Amino acid sequence: MKVFSSILFLSFLGLLTVLCYSCGVNEPGTGGTAEITSEPVAVETKQPQVQEPKAKEPLPEQAKTEQPEQAHMEVQQPETEEPETQQAKAERAETKPAVLEEKPAKAPVVEAPAEPNVVAKIGDYVIERDELETRLMNELRPERYGYGGQPEPADANTVLMKMLAEKAMVMEARKQDYLQREDIHTYIKRFEEKRLATLLLQTNLGSKVVVTDSEINEKLKSNPKLDRVRARALIQREKGNRLVGQYYNGLYKKFHVQKLSDNFQKAGQIHDRLLYRPKKPRKEGWIRGDQIREELTPEEKNLVLAKYDGGEVVLKDWLDALFQMSPPSRPSDLGSAKGVERLLDRVLRLPIFVAEAMRQELDKNEDLVEEVRKYEDTRLLGEMMTAKNKEVEEPTDEQIAAHFEKHKEAFGTPKSIKVDQIWCEDLKTAQKAKAELDDSKNFESVKQTYSLQKEGKPFNTSVGSAGMFWEDLWKGDPNEIIGPLKGFHGDGIKWRIVKILEKKPGEVKEYSDNIKNRAKWGLMDEQRKAVMADYRKQLLEKYSYEIYADRIKDIDPLDIP
Repeated sequence: MKVFSSILFLSFLGLLTVLCYSCGVNEPGTGGTAEITSEPVAVETKQPQVQEPKAKEPLPEQAKTEQPEQAHMEVQQPETEEPETQQAKAERAETKPAVLEEKPAKAPVVEAPAEPNVVAKIGDYVIERDELETRLMNELRPERYGYGGQPEPADANTVLMKMLAEKAMVMEARKQDYLQREDIHTYIKRFEEKRLATLLLQTNLGSKVVVTDSEINEKLKSNPKLDRVRARALIQREKGNRLVGQYYNGLYKKFHVQKLSDNFQKAGQIHDRLLYRPKKPRKEGWIRGDQIREELTPEEKNLVLAKYDGGEVVLKDWLDALFQMSPPSRPSDLGSAKGVERLLDRVLRLPIFVAEAMRQELDKNEDLVEEVRKYEDTRLLGEMMTAKNKEVEEPTDEQIAAHFEKHKEAFGTPKSIKVDQIWCEDLKTAQKAKAELDDSKNFESVKQTYSLQKEGKPFNTSVGSAGMFWEDLWKGDPNEIIGPLKGFHGDGIKWRIVKILEKKPGEVKEYSDNIKNRAKWGLMDEQRKAVMADYRKQLLEKYSYEIYADRIKDIDPLDIP
């Protein structure tokens, strides 16, 4: 979707906070404004693995002791999807890459598609080379809090098979009508509506905010602490707020919005029932999303609170909006008719914007359609993984103890090294830096001359952060300068010269309740991988796919100049 790079566009993104019902707004029709927050080839196949759900678990003890100021160069955290409340996050499974173990098998010769960037196909899905390269780089990074040691480094073919297996899971989820499930449908609907509202504001208001030099000068006089960039941003936000408020008030009248106040008291009573008298015991002191889905009758869900031309807002919409607010920010008066109406005034904004966007046929925007489809795929994949994850049973005490005995080192204090580093642009630069160090030049002086990160300080690292490059580091002795060596730097891999400052051996710990808990999660992680491996095999026997081997044979992130 095309986006604006201006501060005004950031204001439109901030509007989504309002659309998520977490900010107050003025009543329509009062003249007020909305408050906005900011060639044929052989196809080679082998059974894949996919990202697997990881059960929530306490962080290993080494996570508390490792303190690299440059740790971001060794480990990259996975990207997350659209921000959600903590409660929403708690109700969906997390995913984590698994180790690929299956062996390749031969497949028939097929003709590659004309698009040279396509490296594989399955069903209606294609995987492109740049996607594969990005994913492979992420797969090479270590599992920082994994158990049982480091997995073998992935290659392009194994990662591509993993990606194909994920597409097969999405295809199976669609076939099983996962999109019709109420919880999944609600998330996807909300995502699409927010995107539609943003696109509407971009299209209709994006060019209407003009800031003059005289306005900036006046703003600087009123607040000398501002610079011109910040002053312009503030003026754009103020004007954008007024525009959006006026635009919404006009739409409110245009769509003939009517509130059904006779239903407000009943809505408040239902709210209090969910909050204070849930059907199932819960630890939280607030309404959960599963209560909205499971504890309301169809009649209650469809209790109409407002109507507008072409649509209506029902109690389920109102409660879904409430669910998107963090519990501390939820109003305390929602058991009353007035409280219901105040929240309804916030809730109404999104459907009204969406109604206008639909009228303008913005829902047919190709970029928007593609973005929604990708979001559907992401949620469906997570749901399929969660379903398989639930097949893993709780291990017995005997099984947990046996797992600990098999992987004692993984549950103790890990080996660690304190290092200082000189990150270099290429191998030639690293060799030059090492030559000067071998000629007795000062390490810090050479760092200031050649390093990509001149302010970097010494830090502690271990196999959990160094990953596949750990063994090269561990070979060094204290006060020894080693290299050139490869290592994770930023979004890729770079050459470096490393000064070993300290080395600490690992320590095996005695079995305890704390270690038992960690060993339990480690064992369940292994069991999940076994379940997923079997499921991957089944799916890729069910859904045919193609890999264009000539297009991936030269992909190797470790082959750096």
